[in-house]
Amino acid sequence: MSDDSATASTIGYIGLGNMGAPMATRLLERPGTLVVCDTRPEATQPFTEAGALVAATPAEVAARATVISVTVLDDAQVRDVVVGPDGILPTARPGTVIAVHSTISDVTATELAETCRAKGVALVDAPVSGGAPGARQGRLAVMVGGSDEAFEAVREPFGYFAELVVHAGPVGAGTRMKLARNLLHFVSFTAACEAGRLAEAADLDVRALGKVVRHTDAITGGAGAIMLRDTTATVAPDDPWFSILSHVRNLGEKDLALALDLGDRFDVDLPLAARALTGLGPGLGVGAGTVADQSSHQKETA
Repeated sequence: MSDDSATASTIGYIGLGNMGAPMATRLLERPGTLVVCDTRPEATQPFTEAGALVAATPAEVAARATVISVTVLDDAQVRDVVVGPDGILPTARPGTVIAVHSTISDVTATELAETCRAKGVALVDAPVSGGAPGARQGRLAVMVGGSDEAFEAVREPFGYFAELVVHAGPVGAGTRMKLARNLLHFVSFTAACEAGRLAEAADLDVRALGKVVRHTDAITGGAGAIMLRDTTATVAPDDPWFSILSHVRNLGEKDLALALDLGDRFDVDLPLAARALTGLGPGLGVGAGTVADQSSHQKETA
């Protein structure tokens, strides 16, 4: 493949696994050329049949495409794909943008970006949220860390597999945002396990509880429903948010206290619920409420 064949309408995609394949499939709908690359011939075959070009190496992808998405396993594979002997950088034209969708270390992202910058190539970290179903539906969220110019270069093609494309900040910011998002995700999963243990001990149908949770989270937005302020600082009493968040705290503390009482009666340890009871109000920026204060006092005097 000759360097002269690279055009702005050509998109490259490297890594056609569980996430990469549906994301790249969405790009088949985009006008222009799609060049794909994977170490497994069976992964590239559906793309060949759909009219995409197949490259044997990342270097060959870079000879054709000026925006290249990378979705591989880990930091080591990302490094190999970007700066390895058969990687993107040796053949990439100045102005090329490499978008790493893999969740890697933000340090790896910034180091690779600096190496690429020396050759006039931009690297953005662009991890995604929404899983394979979101990729198939074109409904992913992409968190992009990079310059304004690089963000503008990727925003249009990303729109084929993402419903939300956010410019998180400079290189590394996309990964940091993904880690903060997944902290909430997996802490919530742990809390769901805790709730399941309580339900089971109380002789409830755990699967029915799951249906209720999914139904109501779809209505309320789940934990993200309170993430509306631009700061986590303490809320002043005269701030309009104070009454809203105080109301959330009061409801939460009441229900958490009742859940902890239920756990005590069924001998179920609920460490996340106990932590939430004391941490909800301060976390919301409005301080602990009456219920949390009473609970703390009871523990001190017990």
